[in-house]
Formats: sequence, C-alpha cells, structure tokens
Amino acid sequence: METIKLNNGNEMPILGLGTFRAQGEQSYEAVKHALGIGYRHIDTAVIYANEEEVGRAIADSGVPRDEIFLTTKTWNTAHTKEAASQMLKESLSRLGTDYVDLLLVHWPGSYERNAAVWTALEEAADAGTAKSIGISNFSIHYVDALLASARIKPVINQVECHVELQNTRLHEHLSGLGIALEAYAPFMSQHISDLLANETLKEIASAHGKAVPQIVVRWMIQRGIVVIPKSVKPERIEENFAVFDFELSDEQMLSIRKLNRARRIFPEPDNVDFGFVQF
Repeated sequence: METIKLNNGNEMPILGLGTFRAQGEQSYEAVKHALGIGYRHIDTAVIYANEEEVGRAIADSGVPRDEIFLTTKTWNTAHTKEAASQMLKESLSRLGTDYVDLLLVHWPGSYERNAAVWTALEEAADAGTAKSIGISNFSIHYVDALLASARIKPVINQVECHVELQNTRLHEHLSGLGIALEAYAPFMSQHISDLLANETLKEIASAHGKAVPQIVVRWMIQRGIVVIPKSVKPERIEENFAVFDFELSDEQMLSIRKLNRARRIFPEPDNVDFGFVQF
C-alpha cells in the first residue's frame, strides 16, 4: 500500500475505505472484507452511527491494530473544547480502541467555535488518543483562520473531491501550507451514473482494461490526494483496491483535468447549519 507522509511525520495510506451511509452489519462486513484483502485505512465519523460496527470489524479482522489507520470525526454539535473532548472519549469507547490515527473536525462553524474545538483535538494529540489531527470541509478562509490560533497544524483537510469538483486551488493552497488533501465522494456519490457515463473516462478505462471508478481512484493517487471510496459490495471494494498496477499518462491526466465543472454534490461549507443552529 502506498502512503503519504503527513506534516507530523506519520504515514497515512493513500487509499482507504469510506463508510458514510454504511449501516449495521453492512458496515461491519464491508470493513472486515476490506481489511481481509489488504486495505489498512478505514474512515468513519460520529454522525455515521457505525463506529461500533467498524470497531468490531477491526477487532475481528485479525489485522493488528497498529497496522490499521483509523479515522473518525467530531460532530457539529460539539461547540466547545469540553464537548469535543467528551465526544472523542465516546468514539473511542464505541470503536473499542484507546486511540485513533486521525481525528477530524467534521464541518467548520464559526471561527471561534472552530478554534475552541481545535484545542480539544490538540490536547488529544498531546495525550496520544489521536495520533494525528485534521479538518474536514474547510474552505481556504476557514483553514487560514484556524491556523492563526492553532498550536498544532492540521495534517489533512478531507473534502468533497471528484472529476467535476477538482478543488485544484484548495489543493495548491494546502500544499503550500504542508497540509494534505483527502477526497470523499470520489465517485460523485448518488450521481455515480453521471461518472460512469462520461465518455472521456470510459475511453481511458478501455485503454487500460480497467473500470471507470478505478481510473478515478488512480487519478486521485497520481495527484497525491488521499482517497476513500465507499462501498459495501465485496466486488466493488476489491475493484477499488486494484489500482496500483497501472499509471495514467500525462495526456490522460490532462484530459481528466478538463472535466472540472465546479459541481458540488454535498453542502457548501459556508451554508451548513446542521448541528450549529437549533430550530
């Protein structure tokens, strides 16, 4: 498995299994299968409501805990350092582990709230209950505001990223700061049919004897972006993992670069209210 080196020196597998919308035994079986075929990076979150199943799958997989890179995320209802710290304790209990490899702030709120929650993540990093800490869904202005007060720099920013929302400027900004980019929804989530029908991707896939999703994952990896495709189907989990035996040419990379449409599927971070506003 290829890895990237984070700004704190830790190594992170460049490919992982996402578990958003995977529920109950479905998430358990997906994680266990993924670990069985070689995945070593699993991504979950408080709001996914599957941390218990993810933790059980890790325990039952037979893979030593220290060989698995496990990510979880605080939820938006944590508005203070104390609330975020308590949320992590509850996550660790559900996951059945005494540490996570990466803890993220799931969505940005106000600058003040982000700074307060970040102090809890910094304390977790100090204590070793989070080996690395980062952010998710942070636009450039949120990143810069957090860095103005942060004692520990985020190692990564996990954001929606796919061929129609390539986040090139954000990627360049983060790279200049030594912060990695991680892509969720690489297959455009519920709009995967649009991805599979794309003629440019189909042509490139045919040239390599691969499926369109494999081309997308490979494109992310060659950009140096960590990617966490989600699936609960064993054959898809396996397919998404089989991307290390070929490379895209510079011409093919450029062809995919031209597919950017600034098309966002998930909420725009500056207009996220869930968890922040009580109606």
